[in-house]
Amino acid sequence: MKRYLEKYLLEDLPAKIVLLTGPRQTGKTTLSKMLVSNYDYFNFDNPEHRLSLLERSWDRSKELVIFDELHKLKNWKSWLKGIYDTEGLPPSILVTGSAKLDTYKKMGDSLAGRFFQFRLHPLDLKEIKRRLQPASLDESLDLLLETSNFPEPFLRGNKRFYNRWQRSHLDIILKQDLLDIEKVQHIKSIETLIQLLRKRVGSPISYSSLAGDLQCSDKTVKRWLTILENMYVIFRVSPFHKNVARSILKAPKFYFYDTGQVVGDKGIKLENLVAEALLKEIHFREDCLGERCELYFLRTKDGRKIDFLVTKDSLPLLMLEVKWGDGKPSRNFEIFSSFFPNTKKIQLVKDLDREKTYPDGTEIRSACNWLTDFSL
Repeated sequence: MKRYLEKYLLEDLPAKIVLLTGPRQTGKTTLSKMLVSNYDYFNFDNPEHRLSLLERSWDRSKELVIFDELHKLKNWKSWLKGIYDTEGLPPSILVTGSAKLDTYKKMGDSLAGRFFQFRLHPLDLKEIKRRLQPASLDESLDLLLETSNFPEPFLRGNKRFYNRWQRSHLDIILKQDLLDIEKVQHIKSIETLIQLLRKRVGSPISYSSLAGDLQCSDKTVKRWLTILENMYVIFRVSPFHKNVARSILKAPKFYFYDTGQVVGDKGIKLENLVAEALLKEIHFREDCLGERCELYFLRTKDGRKIDFLVTKDSLPLLMLEVKWGDGKPSRNFEIFSSFFPNTKKIQLVKDLDREKTYPDGTEIRSACNWLTDFSL
């Protein structure tokens, strides 16, 4: 199965170091090995490969060299910068990792000007349609909500398989990857934090409430949440407050990259799926097209809310509300339209008899149809 980033990776590899990150088991290694047939591959988790990396003894006659999980190497940026500055390209260099490769904020030598970064996401309806061409997109959406959007469990299409896959997936992240790059002693508490977040998807998070449940400080909770973000377990959606006088709540919402992690009703699972699809599109437009987009939500102090607001170049572009079966437009569109009069308004509905548009421009769209073909 070809992935949506393949074309853009091939375009950039001859000129820049390419950093490919994203959640574990989204297919980064598989995609890397599909780009060209003539490559050399090294995984830092493999002791033999690790020795070859330290010796710098890869085959320089290859078209591509792949360094997998290189961020676990101490001072990996300086190491990579030295290779690029002394040897240049070719061979092309592709670095993959299941944690955010925070190039800019760390101390030491920077790779600035020497790389392009791409973030690979799990599957969504748009990619499923283009790459797999399923007989029924409605069934594909149901499967995404029932199992997971990660390639292996989705392609298996079996809830029992996903339940076992999910446990091993988190175990690897928390008991292997996390310990390799972070000094964390409270793994059990972080596991408990994940379980708490699974039940609070779509709701603003209270740090003090989580701290009380986990018997730790607010500062510790914030640190653990940042770690889970850096490990691509969860992602943050913050409230948009510019020009919205009453939107004073600062508490963010958190969603899972793995839609199967969500505990709750079907509507919350659909909201998480939409959030991940929006973030995937935003990252694609940033990484591949150089555009600047952001994902927020809208909420006033009296509880009026819109699930998502997408901005482009800091300007509101799209307000999006997600419903399971309510085809009547949310009244909250009217409230926020006074702040964003030219912003598109769309309500996505899973079970919808017919699509429609209202005189004020509000659109009621089938979630399946819109998620299959949308573009920002």
